[in-house]
Amino acid sequence: MLEQSIKETIQQGYRQFLKSRDLKPRLGQKQMIAAIANSLGHSDADKRLGVIEAGTGTGKTVGYLLSALPIARAKEKTVVVATGTIALQEQLILKDIPDLLEASGWDHQVALVKGRGRYVCNMRLEQCLDAIKSKEAGLFLFEDEMPFNPNAQSEALYQELSESLENNSWDGDRDAWDTRIPDTDWQTLTVDHRQCTGRRCQFVDQCPFFKARAELEEADCIVANHDLVMADLALGGGAILPPPEDCIYIFDEGHRLGETAVKHFGAQCRINTTLNWLERVPKQLKGQTPVFEKDKTIIDMLPRIDSGANEIVALLTTCYPQFQAYLDNLEDDRQLYRFPQGDVGEGTRELAQNISALTSRWIGRVELLRDTLNEALTDRDYAVPIPDIELFYQQVGSWLTKGENLLALWDRLKQQLTSHAVPLACWLRLDDSGSGNLDIAINASPIQATEILREQLWGSCYGAVITSATLRSLGNFNTLKRETGIPDSAQFLSVAGAFNYAEAATLSVPKDCVEGNAIYEHTDYITDNLADIVEKKAGTLVLFSSRRQMDEVFDRLDTDLQKICLVQGKYTNREMVRLHKERVDQGKTSVLVGLASFAEGVDLPGDYCKHVIIAKLPFMVPDDPLHEALSEWIEDKGGNSFFDIALPIASLRLIQACGRLLRTESDTGTVTILDKRLITKRYGGQLIDALPPFRRQL
Repeated sequence: MLEQSIKETIQQGYRQFLKSRDLKPRLGQKQMIAAIANSLGHSDADKRLGVIEAGTGTGKTVGYLLSALPIARAKEKTVVVATGTIALQEQLILKDIPDLLEASGWDHQVALVKGRGRYVCNMRLEQCLDAIKSKEAGLFLFEDEMPFNPNAQSEALYQELSESLENNSWDGDRDAWDTRIPDTDWQTLTVDHRQCTGRRCQFVDQCPFFKARAELEEADCIVANHDLVMADLALGGGAILPPPEDCIYIFDEGHRLGETAVKHFGAQCRINTTLNWLERVPKQLKGQTPVFEKDKTIIDMLPRIDSGANEIVALLTTCYPQFQAYLDNLEDDRQLYRFPQGDVGEGTRELAQNISALTSRWIGRVELLRDTLNEALTDRDYAVPIPDIELFYQQVGSWLTKGENLLALWDRLKQQLTSHAVPLACWLRLDDSGSGNLDIAINASPIQATEILREQLWGSCYGAVITSATLRSLGNFNTLKRETGIPDSAQFLSVAGAFNYAEAATLSVPKDCVEGNAIYEHTDYITDNLADIVEKKAGTLVLFSSRRQMDEVFDRLDTDLQKICLVQGKYTNREMVRLHKERVDQGKTSVLVGLASFAEGVDLPGDYCKHVIIAKLPFMVPDDPLHEALSEWIEDKGGNSFFDIALPIASLRLIQACGRLLRTESDTGTVTILDKRLITKRYGGQLIDALPPFRRQL
């Protein structure tokens, strides 16, 4: 049971919040606060897990923070709020949390945590500036990763970044820079954890990354993202964030969690790309021999690393023709081959075992070299200048990162199949970089994150909450359970949003529309009718499931309609929204045309979105290898992949798309679905019943 003192703190905080904002309590918000408080305050660890679907307008951020923060303080735990998008991270740290703390009168330290790659490395920046002064040397400064050959614009940017760091007008966070920094320029300015010398770095006191990490030690509440939490769990927990047992996790946008975990724990190897960097290792070692010639320990290590790289190269070279044979025999043009049941065959498993053993041994040798270089950085009498040690350390760190990624892939491929275990999805894809250089990418990924999250998250954290406006599909939480492994002992609750759907909006399926799987006829229908459907002198959002269909429809529209359409891919998402709002503010007609990323996370209140048009039911792409492998596994177990997987996921996506219409209590509008399957197919009724209770015109 929740202690009375904690309960009173939550109640007082909520009353103070409402009073300071002149608000009335919302039933859904009160239900959410109570459910989370009762869950996180439970004495049984298995029951300190809550799943709360909170409809739009509930005020879920206030709901989970008001309940979690007092419990975390009383139990001496840290609240980790993990989001699915950077936009929500920024909204939480810059607006929502400061507003809540001010309104409630609470005093909690809050910190934003991002991955290392979002922060500039002072040492790298200095190395770049030094290399610019000697361009010939700079060209090969980071050849292990990319050629460094900046133009005048890049040079000016690096100089400006350096000056801004020195005068403290910039904190080293990429997202805090006034203008967009191109990826090619930014990549040379960052390091991963294997390349960083840590506390031995001469710039450690000025390091933006370590400054940001220092704030975590004092924080009561940390704002992160799903990827960073997964990265921390992959490292055993407690490497980036506090240990799981000391954390109360809040997974906002929780419908993304399972998909994020699957992507994070997958592995890939591009054969030719891997061969290229491994074949450069001997040359790079040879270049370091004269630099470290006085250190016999290091000189003795280099030949063993050289020979180890050559051994891996020899085995990997045999892979390409072997895997090419699979792709050569394909009867379609997907350039993708998936191994049925994840079974790569005994020959590939034996090859994987050998590559894994060689790579593991080689990584051990490289780690020993890195440790030796690390010690050299603190030896004042060491014969090699520190900048030279630092450069080699970064290069060795890059080898380690790439070697570990290589090992992750082949470790998965060497696994023996068992009848009771969930299989991996394994597939080959022919990659074309656009330069005419073909490569074969080998992929191995879990088909669902159930066991991973059960073992590394739900079974080890102090408590957790998954929340989103859309967690149920077809009216239940079964799909979420399957994707995330959240146990049945968790508390599941769906609270209504603040809208009167029947009065505010209409759901329409035109009587003359065609079924979405009749590809050509369906595209013709949208092309012929879109002009008559879009909202005049207001905003319309048109959502497609296929980029090909979206582009084809746009190309076939008449010129006048094309002029008022903003199509995803022709602009950045942020620029599309800006231009759209600008047009609507001027009383003009504006149409946003996009794919799945516009079906969630885009906030278009009022006249910015009076009409949501959904081109077709959002079923998953049938040739996605992960979806194929999961469907195959379900069918092998006697299930029905359409009703068990495809339909629930389509339901979830459809609800998310419809959720773009009503963003405030005063919003009104129409959702039109241009897919007759919603009426003609038996499952259409299930999809409709799972949608918000709009007024219907079917």
